[in-house]
Amino acid sequence: MEPRDDSKLEAMISLRDLRVNYGEREILHGLTFEVMRGETLVILGGSGSGKSTLLRTLVGLERPSSGEIWLKGKNLAVISDAEMNAIRKRIGMSFQGGALFGSMTVGENVALPLREHTRLEEPTIEIIVRLKLDQVGLAGFENYLPSQLSGGMKKRAAVARAMAMDPEILFFDEPSAGLDPIIAAGVDELILELKKAFHMTIVVVTHELASAFLIADRMVLIEKGNIVASGSREEMRSSAHPRVRQFLDRIAEPEVLQEADYLQMLTEDHRAAGRSMTQRGGV
Repeated sequence: MEPRDDSKLEAMISLRDLRVNYGEREILHGLTFEVMRGETLVILGGSGSGKSTLLRTLVGLERPSSGEIWLKGKNLAVISDAEMNAIRKRIGMSFQGGALFGSMTVGENVALPLREHTRLEEPTIEIIVRLKLDQVGLAGFENYLPSQLSGGMKKRAAVARAMAMDPEILFFDEPSAGLDPIIAAGVDELILELKKAFHMTIVVVTHELASAFLIADRMVLIEKGNIVASGSREEMRSSAHPRVRQFLDRIAEPEVLQEADYLQMLTEDHRAAGRSMTQRGGV
């Protein structure tokens, strides 16, 4: 029997009754879960489920309205901007679509965090850039502009930039969105390779089921700002929860009537009820 690796039992991120409001509207309704060291957690959810707001909160772009969100020993709900900036240097974020600066070369995009947040000499930065691009399969592309890259290559360049500071936690926002199935599979394989090579803690927000079941150690399904279910790939795949089955089996919501049709239906029902009462009164 192999000895238990207790380091993997450490929670890298811990949420406790996390709530996020936009004005008077509450978007996340008391979420509680953990992301353990070295695991890949996939946050699933449809459009409007709150998963993007959750991701923005995890990386410090949104502040919780209440509750706690612990990341690297700091509660993001109460820390100062200076402390948050220090934490951001230890996490990496690959945005949906890549979000590369079009006026910069690929190499300049990857080097940007190093030039902004370190005092490394330029020759050292150039070496790191080449290493990071090599790690994502883009060796030799440092002088290309983003417009000269394919969609999958842009995603890989964004991952290289996210890894520039050797983060302990790597976040992905819809890494397979907008890619054809073959290119998307390549991005999924890249995520698996990064985890295996660097033992990284990875959080992925997606609605792509094929990708989720390939890369996830554990999944959390979000709906309307609430956690519907969580568990391993096997637990989610075998779940009998109706909302999980609806999401995994791609079952459409029942048809919702248009507002005008709904009002017309109510009016007709009211008129019909009125006629019926009149008829009963005249008998």
